[in-house]
Amino acid sequence: MTRTNIWTILAAGALATLAFDFFGQALAPLLGFPKLAPVGLAQATVKTVFGAAPRGIGDAVHIINGLLIYSLGYVLVARPLQQRIMPKLHWGVTAVAYGIGLWIFALYGVAHLIAGNKPFLGWTGITWVALWGHILYGVMVAFVIEKMPRIQLTAQQPA
Repeated sequence: MTRTNIWTILAAGALATLAFDFFGQALAPLLGFPKLAPVGLAQATVKTVFGAAPRGIGDAVHIINGLLIYSLGYVLVARPLQQRIMPKLHWGVTAVAYGIGLWIFALYGVAHLIAGNKPFLGWTGITWVALWGHILYGVMVAFVIEKMPRIQLTAQQPA
């Protein structure tokens, strides 16, 4: 992992998080759909796990996850796994699948199993806004990573 790779991963996470937040907190409500509250979910999750949640921790968790953790998930897990199983599959398909995986993790794993909400937040309008937001995140993070030539994500061909 080079310094350039780290900056690319952070840039991908930053742009993807901005796209996710813009879609979920601005665009979706403008179009009459529910507003996402990822910071509220993060805050509630920390409170459930630790019994208390200091003010601002939800913002910190949301930013760290979006900026670094989830972008690393694409680089270190999703894309390498896809390349082993289906090496000719376009990265865009992997990106959409990764976004759906993040959605399942967030709305079932975190919101339900950890924070105690209904599975997939009860299959309400917010469920579907979150689905499209996570797909958008996956596509944005993958696009930046795949189009920046500094990160080698494809298997090396023998010489």
